Amino acid sequence: MGGATSNSFSVSVQTKDFDIAAETKVLTASNTQIGAVASFIGLVRGSRETVRSLELEHYPGMTERSLEAILFEAKERWPLDGARIVHRVGALAPGDQIVLVLTASRNREASLEATAFIMDYLKTRAPFWKKEDGPEGSTWVDARESDDAAADRWDP
Repeated sequence: MGGATSNSFSVSVQTKDFDIAAETKVLTASNTQIGAVASFIGLVRGSRETVRSLELEHYPGMTERSLEAILFEAKERWPLDGARIVHRVGALAPGDQIVLVLTASRNREASLEATAFIMDYLKTRAPFWKKEDGPEGSTWVDARESDDAAADRWDP
C-alpha cells in the first residue's frame, strides 16, 4: 500500500505506524527556505469499554488519488513548499495514531490554514470506511454533519 505525488508533496496509505519526526525531516530536508511546518496527528478515540478496535478499509488506488487531489488543492490555495499525508488502514486500537498531515511553507499562517483545510477535506472526501468493534459488537461509523460543516467553510 502506498502512493506518492512528488518528493515535496506525497501521500501514503499504510498499515504500519508512522514517526512524525522522521516524516518532518524528509519533508524539510531539501528546502532551507521553509520557515514553518504545521502538523496534525489523529488518534483512534475510545476506550476498551466503548471501542475495542477500529478497522479502516479503503479502495487501493482510488484512496491515494483522492488524497493527492486534496494535497494539490491545498497547494493551489496556499504558498506551500511541501505537504505530506499518511493515513493508516487495517485494525487499530484506541490511542493508536491513525492520520498524519504535515504542511511546510515559508510562513506559519499558510501552513496552519492548509493543515486545517486538508484535514477537513480528508474527513469528508477521502474514501475510507470505518468499523468500530465494541462490547455490543461491530458497527460501521457514519459520516458526521459537523465534519461536513467544517469542510463547507472552505468552499468559495
